[in-house]
Amino acid sequence: MNGARVLTNLKPDYAAIQRRRKDTRSPERLSAHYELERRLADRLRFAGRDERSRLYTEVYSELFDSLPDHPQKTAVDSRADRIAKQVRLLKPRVERGDVYLEIGCGDALLPFALSGFAGEVLGLDVTDALVDFAAAPANFRFLKTDGVEIPLAENSVGLAHSDQLMEHLHVEDAEAQLREIHRVLKPGGHYVCKTPSSVTGPHDISVFFDDVAKGMHMREYDYGSLRALMLKSGFRSVEFPLVVSGYRLATPPYQLLRGIERALQQSPGRLRHSYLARFLMGITAVATK
Repeated sequence: MNGARVLTNLKPDYAAIQRRRKDTRSPERLSAHYELERRLADRLRFAGRDERSRLYTEVYSELFDSLPDHPQKTAVDSRADRIAKQVRLLKPRVERGDVYLEIGCGDALLPFALSGFAGEVLGLDVTDALVDFAAAPANFRFLKTDGVEIPLAENSVGLAHSDQLMEHLHVEDAEAQLREIHRVLKPGGHYVCKTPSSVTGPHDISVFFDDVAKGMHMREYDYGSLRALMLKSGFRSVEFPLVVSGYRLATPPYQLLRGIERALQQSPGRLRHSYLARFLMGITAVATK
C-alpha cells in the first residue's frame, strides 16, 4: 500500500531524473527525503524572523542527521575538484592584501585555498562544526551568523562569494543578507553568487515530485528576479558570466540572456532540462558595489 502511494507521487520520468542527477536511491527513500524536507522547509517558510535565526541550524541538523543517504553525504564528485574550479573563478578577483569573505563557508576549504592570495580570508556560517581549525591558515577567521547578519565593519571586504546558498534563504532573509553584503563590501567590490535557476528547476528533492521547489530551496531565482533583487539591495551593476569548470567563457548581454530565459520559460520541460538550457541558465551573478 505504502509502495503504491510512493510510486504514484513520483513523477513518471523520475528514473530519468535519477540518472541525470546520479541518484540511485529507491522510490521509498526518495519519498522519505521529500516528506521530511517538506516538513522542515515549511517550518522555515512560516516562521518569523527571530525564530528563523534559530531554525536554520535546527532544521539542517535534523535533515542531515535523519538522512544518512542524503546526496550531499554520498556525492561522487571530488571536493578537491570543486574547490579547484571555484579557485579558478575567484582568484582573478582576489587582490593581494584584501579581505575575502565566503558566505556559507561550511568546511571553509575554499577560503583556506584562497588564503595565499588575500590578506585575510573569512568564513561566515551559522556553525563552525565542519571547520578543521587545526588546518586553518594563519590569516583565516571564522564569523558566526544568525543567517543574515555579517559581523563586519562597512567597506571592509574586497570580494564576497557564495555557492548554492541564496536559494536556501527565506525570501525576506535573502534580501536582508544582500543588503548586508553590500554594506560590508568596499566601493567597487564584488559579490560572486552562484545559485540554481528556477527555469531548469526545481533543484532540490522536489525535482522528483513537483514542478517548483517546495523543499529546502526557499526560492529558486531566474536572471530577472535575481538581478532585480541585487539592484534593489544597492548594487550598481550585475552581470552574468557563463562559467564552465571555473573558467569564465563569456559575459553575454543581460537582455540576451533574459530573452533566452523567457523563451525557455514557455518551452516544454524537455527543452528546459536539456544540457544546453542548463548551461545557459547556470546562474553565476557578479554584483558590483
